[in-house]
Amino acid sequence: MTRALGLMSGTSLDGIDVAIIETDGAADVTQGPARSFAYDDEDRALLRAALAAAQDLPADPAARMARPGVLAEAERRVTTRHAEAVRDFLIAEMIDPASVDIVGFHGQTVIHRPAERFTVQIGDGVQLARSVGRPVAYDFRAADVAAGGQGAPLVPIYHRALVEAAGFAEPIVVVNIGGVANLTYVDGGAPVAFDTGPGNALIDDTMFSRAGEKMDGGGLTAAAGKVNPVALAELLAHPFFALPPPKSLDRNAFSSAAVAALPLEDAVATLTAFTAHSIVRALDHLPKQPKLVVLVGGGAHNLTLRWQLMQLLPCGLVVAEALGWSGDALEAQAFAYLAVRRLKNLPITFPTTTGVAEPMPGGLIAGAN
Repeated sequence: MTRALGLMSGTSLDGIDVAIIETDGAADVTQGPARSFAYDDEDRALLRAALAAAQDLPADPAARMARPGVLAEAERRVTTRHAEAVRDFLIAEMIDPASVDIVGFHGQTVIHRPAERFTVQIGDGVQLARSVGRPVAYDFRAADVAAGGQGAPLVPIYHRALVEAAGFAEPIVVVNIGGVANLTYVDGGAPVAFDTGPGNALIDDTMFSRAGEKMDGGGLTAAAGKVNPVALAELLAHPFFALPPPKSLDRNAFSSAAVAALPLEDAVATLTAFTAHSIVRALDHLPKQPKLVVLVGGGAHNLTLRWQLMQLLPCGLVVAEALGWSGDALEAQAFAYLAVRRLKNLPITFPTTTGVAEPMPGGLIAGAN
């Protein structure tokens, strides 16, 4: 068994999740402690600036490693914050750093355009390894994208390990709602997975731009509003939803222009319904209808979104904690798991998850020295 520490900073820009697992890189997974470390307002402002600046990067292999202007500052900040999170986590949990065999580092996605074979996650894996004194696996998406895959989602192989360990015999779907939402279908064999559409990103951005809040806490703003059916229909007309999987999205693939003229509460209610409807529509692309949906990620805390999903789904819905999983820590755990698979040269992406031609490993390893 390998002891791995995973790090995740998602497109919701809320902070860094840290988690420990012990695993053989296959079906044997023991979940350890996990904590979250929030970004402050200055961090989030810098990351938003980096997201905007990344839109101007040319989609060529050389540009993938370029860090012009604010991107260089953001990469240094991301690396430093992750090193601090590792240090603080290990101290708080009284874990000897030497007992950690490998660190899995996702970095911060600033642009993802797989159709152009272009994806950028800022964060210096080599510097992080030096800072924390442990080997770091990083840059998990690039090899898949270079080989013609979508480079996302990456977590499905971990979802499959958890579902199989739980002993489910019927089709199960794990829905992860971060900035972008994605699902994993598990029914034996390789998982089927793809991005379903928006997650929290449009809701968060609208709350920030119009109310100065980083999110719709608990879905309270959405609960106070009314869904505008005309705006919802316009949002759901996006051509992405008709595309067959595998498919993936950039955080900024969708626009909230359809709700710009609505009162804040109605705008957020409509965007929340947009996320719910797009997740449910995604089930039409699956081999079979699932018997159960397991909800993970930050969006699971949005009670209005959960209620809408319960009304729309053709099957039962549970949150991860009902199965003994940690919905908030699951992606950080997944990158710990992927780091172990990198050590063992096991595949992390598959034709049924990213569209790559054959199962392939991914990621680079930086030594601590």
